[in-house]
Amino acid sequence: MSWTPFLVPTFAILVVVVGWYFFEGQWDRRLFRAEPGKFCVNLSADEAAKWLREHPETQVLDVRSEGEHASGALPGAVNISAGDASFETKLGRLDRKRPVLVYCAGGFRSRKAVGRLKALSFENIRHLHRGYMSWKSDKTTQS
Repeated sequence: MSWTPFLVPTFAILVVVVGWYFFEGQWDRRLFRAEPGKFCVNLSADEAAKWLREHPETQVLDVRSEGEHASGALPGAVNISAGDASFETKLGRLDRKRPVLVYCAGGFRSRKAVGRLKALSFENIRHLHRGYMSWKSDKTTQS
């Protein structure tokens, strides 16, 4: 029996996973870089839960689709889909001075939304690292 049919796909998957983590790390270093008078922080599910308990004034922004949001969301989340044609306009209706915690399913769309929030001069941005999947899995392990 030859191992080649198993090694090639395994190696390809490994390259993709390592590549993604490298890309994500580079992206995060740029995206979450400190700026004077502004906060932009990447939080784990535990850190996000603690942040929300301690800062109830936080605007929770779910950038997933309406269907994803309907199947479960963080408490008090406002759904503005990143795919919505009027996404920027709807973001502009949020209070730029109040903290905002943004998330999607796994972290890709919400990272893009963080960039848009920064461009719109939001001052205090929190991002849920690994998105709703991390929140949901973290909350189910605590039950």
